[in-house]
Amino acid sequence: MSLTLTSIVFEHGKAIPAAYTCEGRNVSPPLAWSGAPPGTRSLVLIVDDPDAPDPAAPKMTWVHWVLYNIPTTAEGLPEAVATAALPPGSLEGLNDWKRTGYGGPCPPIGRHRYFHKLYALDTVLPDLAHPTKTRLETEMRGHVLAQTELIGTFQRH
Repeated sequence: MSLTLTSIVFEHGKAIPAAYTCEGRNVSPPLAWSGAPPGTRSLVLIVDDPDAPDPAAPKMTWVHWVLYNIPTTAEGLPEAVATAALPPGSLEGLNDWKRTGYGGPCPPIGRHRYFHKLYALDTVLPDLAHPTKTRLETEMRGHVLAQTELIGTFQRH
C-alpha cells in the first residue's frame, strides 16, 4: 500500500471549489490520507503554487500552508481546521503571507495549480518555531520515507 492523499471536495487535477479560496470562505479543504509506510513517525503537509504570479510566466512558488509533526494516528484534516483543532503535536510553519495557517488560492491571473504535498518522515522534528517551507524542507532532508501529492486548480472569476 502506498501513501495516498485525497479530498472529498476535489479530485486530483480538477478545480478546487471556490469555498476554499479567496472568492469563498477561504478555509482549508478536508483532506484524508492513508498508506504511511512502516517506520513513519510523523507527517508533513505543504501546500504551494508553482505558477505564481502568472502561469504563462511563473516567477516563484507561493506557499499556502505548512504543517509538520502531524502524528501518524491522524487520518486527515477536517474542513476549515483551526490551529486548536489540529491533531495533537502538530506544528505550523509560515506561509508566504508571513503567518501560520491556511491561505487559500487567490491567483492574480490565469488558472494556477495547487500542490498539496504529504510526506511521511522517519522522525519527529524539533520545534522549529514557525519555519518557512525552505527551512522545513532542509530539516526533512534524509528523513522522507514516502511522499504523495494531490493537485487542485483554481482560476478567479
